[in-house]
Amino acid sequence: MVQEKIIGRFAPSPSGPLHFGSLACALASYLDAKVRGGQWLVRMEDLDPPREIKGASQHILNQLEAHSLCWDGQVLFQSQRLDAYAEVISSLKEVQLAYHCQCNRKRITELSGLYDNHCRTLDLDGQNNATRLALLHQIDIISFDDEFIGHVSQSLRSTVGDFIIKRRDNLFSYQLAVTVDDAFQAVTRVVRGSDLLNSTPRQIYLQQCLGYKQPSYAHVPIAVTSDGQKLSKQNLATGLPAGHESSNLCVALDWLQQSPPHKLSSLPTAEIISWAIQNWDQNKLPTNLTVPAPKGF
Repeated sequence: MVQEKIIGRFAPSPSGPLHFGSLACALASYLDAKVRGGQWLVRMEDLDPPREIKGASQHILNQLEAHSLCWDGQVLFQSQRLDAYAEVISSLKEVQLAYHCQCNRKRITELSGLYDNHCRTLDLDGQNNATRLALLHQIDIISFDDEFIGHVSQSLRSTVGDFIIKRRDNLFSYQLAVTVDDAFQAVTRVVRGSDLLNSTPRQIYLQQCLGYKQPSYAHVPIAVTSDGQKLSKQNLATGLPAGHESSNLCVALDWLQQSPPHKLSSLPTAEIISWAIQNWDQNKLPTNLTVPAPKGF
């Protein structure tokens, strides 16, 4: 039996520099791939220009390199993949799985966020309208086994309804782009933050609609502030301090409960990463979906 080639990935958005939470997630993803002798790809999710900060993409790549988190192959920029996303939407429309929607945010809010498929039969054009993916009648419950969290099951019909794959402002949705690109890059393992756990069933459904192979999923805890808010660029999380890369890595390893020896923090980043690969134990990872960020981050 030929063993499947392991391909993992890290996909930041260029809305600011990496913070501690993104470092911990990148580190877990990297180690998960490398301990299995696999490849680790980096994809820049630069699909939302209003939220992006000029120069952030290169800054993030510099930060990864400074922490010896070196990727395989070329970095994929989603902004260069717009034709591929448009082609996928066209193929979904051809089989009546995608349709245009004129409902505004106010109406969706009044529906408590659960879309009622109002526009599915209206045959609208794409001018100033969103595009939604239709849920097939025979498919509702999407289940998968998360390697860290366990069995996950979600009813798409009772939690999201027909969901957006292209926005009214013509920006492609995260759900569509990430699904298409995971297939394009032949990703076999997705290790990412638990904040994206609820998105996974939608991506699996899209994979089924498009005939893509489903990768395995493993969601690690996200770092949160003292008041329980996700450590994020939107919450003005502090960027990783430059010049403290070895310390940053050791704090992240400790946060991931990998028990790095104290002396490790005085070593170069490449040696820390080498130790981490040799000693990586996913069974030690915190079982909570959220874990407080270390002091100072």
